[in-house]
Amino acid sequence: MPSMRDRVKQFVPTQVTSRVRESLVDYGVRTSDRRPLPDFLIIGTKRGGTTSLWNYLIQHPLVPRLFPAWNTKATHYFEENWRRGEAWYRSHFPTVRQRAALESRFGGPVRVGEAAPLYMFHPLAAQRVAALMPSVRLVVLLRDPVERAYSHWKERRTHGVEPLDFAAALAAEEARTAGERDRLIAEPEYHSQRYDWYSYRARGRYLEHLEPWLERFDRSRFLFLPSEDLYRDARAAYRRTLEFLGLPPFDLPDFRVYNDRRSAPLEPTLRAELTAYYRPFNEALRGRLGVDLDWPDRVS
Repeated sequence: MPSMRDRVKQFVPTQVTSRVRESLVDYGVRTSDRRPLPDFLIIGTKRGGTTSLWNYLIQHPLVPRLFPAWNTKATHYFEENWRRGEAWYRSHFPTVRQRAALESRFGGPVRVGEAAPLYMFHPLAAQRVAALMPSVRLVVLLRDPVERAYSHWKERRTHGVEPLDFAAALAAEEARTAGERDRLIAEPEYHSQRYDWYSYRARGRYLEHLEPWLERFDRSRFLFLPSEDLYRDARAAYRRTLEFLGLPPFDLPDFRVYNDRRSAPLEPTLRAELTAYYRPFNEALRGRLGVDLDWPDRVS
């Protein structure tokens, strides 16, 4: 008899040609009225473990992958693809019948979601999500902002879009991203790569970007999960996430790290400068959330 994990794999094609995918997209849109909106969103933070947590979750038999692009973690609807409309967004999620089949087969509630780290940072995402899905559950990974900024820069370097060293990139950030946030608000269908790519320092001022979400959603709708907890004990963080989403326990054989980038340590002087910079922002965040964020900026 096939194992639970083998049976889950039957729902996930291994390869989809572009032509077939286009047909599936069209089918998804045409059947969008039968496709409920997602139950949860992982809204951040970039370089905070969202890819790892997402990959752990979709191994659970009651967490389907996105349709029709099975190998991605996000639709990017509430930022880059807003112009495509609600039917396009719904097209990525399973139908009522598909959800019922999974629930019947695996004996529990289905939870559908996506992981899009730009959602937390985008100035319009919170109001868009609240208007469409006021009861959605929100998972927020929060990483030491110094490490997050450095990891963000390393990612951009790896992708070949960052010619500057880290210190120079931090110095250029304000000029590179000037006016982009205002333009995103003024032009609802505009998408800014510069705002996403080069926001090394700004992305770590977490409370500034969380306030629009906290204003619109009850505290019970949030799971604030320190990224360091995920790194130290992924199994425990995974269990905590399943409990928050209302999913039955499900053990994984391993918890490999996704998108890890090894490199030389951050230069001490720059680390000290960033640690001091973020200290007041982190203290305000701890006070607002009531979450123990054991980062190096904390004064003992």
